[in-house]
Amino acid sequence: EMLDLTLVAATDATLPAEPAEVRHLIAGEWRASADGATFDRRSPAHGVVVTRAAKGGVAETEAAIAAARQAFDDGRWSELSGKERATLLLRVADLIDRDRERIARVETLEAGKPIAQSRAEIEGAADLWRYAAALARTLSGDSHNSLGRDILGVVLKEPIGVAAIICPWNFPFLIVSQKLPFALAAGCAAVVKPSEMTPSTTVILGELLMEAGLPAGVCNIVLGFGDPVGALMTTDPRVDMVTFTGSTGVGKAIVAAAAPTLKKVSLELGGKNPQVIFPDADLDGAVDAIVFGVYFNAGECCNSGSRIIVHEDVAEEVTARVVALSRKVAFGDPLNEATKVGAIVSPEHQAKIDGYVKGAVAAGATVRLGGAALDVPGLGGQFYQPTVVAGVTPDMAIAREEVFGPVLSVLTFRTMEEAVSLTNAASYGLSAGVWSENVHTCLAFARAARAGTVWTNTWMDGFAELPFGGVKESGQGRELGRYGLEEFLEVKTVQMRIGRTRTPWVAAG
Repeated sequence: EMLDLTLVAATDATLPAEPAEVRHLIAGEWRASADGATFDRRSPAHGVVVTRAAKGGVAETEAAIAAARQAFDDGRWSELSGKERATLLLRVADLIDRDRERIARVETLEAGKPIAQSRAEIEGAADLWRYAAALARTLSGDSHNSLGRDILGVVLKEPIGVAAIICPWNFPFLIVSQKLPFALAAGCAAVVKPSEMTPSTTVILGELLMEAGLPAGVCNIVLGFGDPVGALMTTDPRVDMVTFTGSTGVGKAIVAAAAPTLKKVSLELGGKNPQVIFPDADLDGAVDAIVFGVYFNAGECCNSGSRIIVHEDVAEEVTARVVALSRKVAFGDPLNEATKVGAIVSPEHQAKIDGYVKGAVAAGATVRLGGAALDVPGLGGQFYQPTVVAGVTPDMAIAREEVFGPVLSVLTFRTMEEAVSLTNAASYGLSAGVWSENVHTCLAFARAARAGTVWTNTWMDGFAELPFGGVKESGQGRELGRYGLEEFLEVKTVQMRIGRTRTPWVAAG
């Protein structure tokens, strides 16, 4: 039977005849792996091999760490002025803008996301480089002039050293741009590992860094898998900190791996983010934001609005309207400009998403829309239908665990206390939203929700100026804003005595 959904069939956009070959960037040179190993990445939407990447091992990872360590220690970047660092970061932003189309297409081929969204993401990434440049220029410490006439206290903020940057597959170019320019603004050197599923746009960024004139060794890129590349980056004593975005399970493993060397660890992990809908909400706005929140990037988003907590007076109306609007969302070929939702990243991930839906049905929930794989005409990749699951209770896995797919869970509430309790019952605390025309309702919820970000009457707006990150099992540390720079800084206190005013401890002769 024909599904009553909005599908975008395969475009006539030409796919690459040959896979793109990408390599590691180590000490300013592009290198294949010493053992010649490579791995292939298939387009999740089109089923063809689009990338052949060098597969990093111990040798490449150690060489990259050594290069970063030397580059940091000799001051070729860390001792430059803020003005010099900012000038280079601005140059990188201009180069990203110049190459936006090329980067966006590669992102779409590897990640399966719609081309229009890739383009917007690359544009947003350039903005982060410009914002980091502003921070590089305005970075300052403190002075204490109130410690008595004999002492001047100065607090310096210095780069922490070598940063290991480990990035995920869902927003490959945007997330490396939430970390690397801030690390560079601070004066750090870096070793970057993109996800093995989406290596190429990080490699393009490496090309742009070299074109902009970043000194060799300041940013190194190693392609490959968590074992051994990521594991070595988190355990090597020459690395001073690790910043990781990805799953909570891997985040916990990184904290454990980093413990023996007492590295600083900054983590941006999973979420089970609720939007709470009060009866007085602007339902037109809320319904659209719910649909956007759950289907954006096919739900493969730590900020996905994956559960709604709806007041029982409007629950049926909201659910019915979400189902109706979901049918209008364009799913299909990510190379088509009209597509709003593309492919699921891998067959394994597709099976995991489906497992959550089947589990919820077995536990007594009702699928109001979707709940199965999606066949897109003319495409060989994996897609999943827009899915709305109602009658969800807080004990179900689908209400507690991160599905990371285009699947919405609907829960209901009666009182503010119940809404807050449902919000805070999850082990995650990345973001939350509240919809009400009453400012007091919004403020009361915003203060009570245990989350790193609370959106009121909107969802998933983001600004370079505002910090982003989670509480509880959604992570530690913050990205973006001034806090995003602080992650890569160490504080040093310098106490300066003026004149020979120190009282002797031992009386002389």
